Amino acid sequence: MTKTIQLAIGSLIVGIVVLGLKGLAYWMTGSIALLSDALESTVNVATAIAALIAIRVATRPADDNHPYGHHKAEFFSAVLEGVMIIVAALLIMHEAYKGIMAPRALDAPLQGLLVNGAASLINGAWCWVLITRGRRYKSPALVADGHHLLSDVVSSIGVTFGVLLAIETGWAILDPALAGLVALNILWSGWKVMKTSLSGLMDESVAAGDLKTIREVIALEAVGALEAHDLRTRHAGKVTFIDFHLVVPGQTTVTEAHEICDRIELALKTEVPESIVTIHVEPENKAKHTGVVVL
Repeated sequence: MTKTIQLAIGSLIVGIVVLGLKGLAYWMTGSIALLSDALESTVNVATAIAALIAIRVATRPADDNHPYGHHKAEFFSAVLEGVMIIVAALLIMHEAYKGIMAPRALDAPLQGLLVNGAASLINGAWCWVLITRGRRYKSPALVADGHHLLSDVVSSIGVTFGVLLAIETGWAILDPALAGLVALNILWSGWKVMKTSLSGLMDESVAAGDLKTIREVIALEAVGALEAHDLRTRHAGKVTFIDFHLVVPGQTTVTEAHEICDRIELALKTEVPESIVTIHVEPENKAKHTGVVVL
């Protein structure tokens, strides 16, 4: 079992525990703001299941129907998570509207807030684990799940503050009004998750810093070649695809050109782990001299 799958299973377990605690907090208080927190946790559980399935699919080796592998499955999971976050936000807005139309006093608010606070502490610790480990293992699904949990923690802090304010002032309408603000924050979180995932599905180039490293490695290791151009990159899950054209002197033998390519490929895979490198060799008199020139 891979580390990413273990983390995905951990997310599912944490999501179920947190959902139970937040559901208990809502049952104790009748707070719409706490209900909004619980509704978001139902999304956490659903997306944890989706992330687990996507990560398992992404680890499958390439086959005849998917010669480039299944790495993009994680991006689909992250897009689904963004959609479900938005659906949860709309449900919360509906409950907030009903609460504003008919506000009511809270029951046992302090005890409920303590239970909700325990759930938030668990979420806060786990979102840190997901974001740090997800970046280390280059897992878009885990990183997206971590950022969603982070937004959940922020929402919970706001909910706690608002419910305390409602208790102190006696303004019952603050509870549903705060739930509406939580929904807006969740909507923003869902949009950011979807935007990041769609960039991967659209084969967006690697980050500027990574691209600079790739160019420097090619320039350093391409001793014996004349030029590298048409450099293209994209990422799919934890895998980075790199391809470019390499121009060599016309008298260079196939063996010599192959040795240059092997040297560049080895250096790139050392600097960019989990990379797949494709190099098209051109003799000097057939070079196209187009695209991004590296050397």
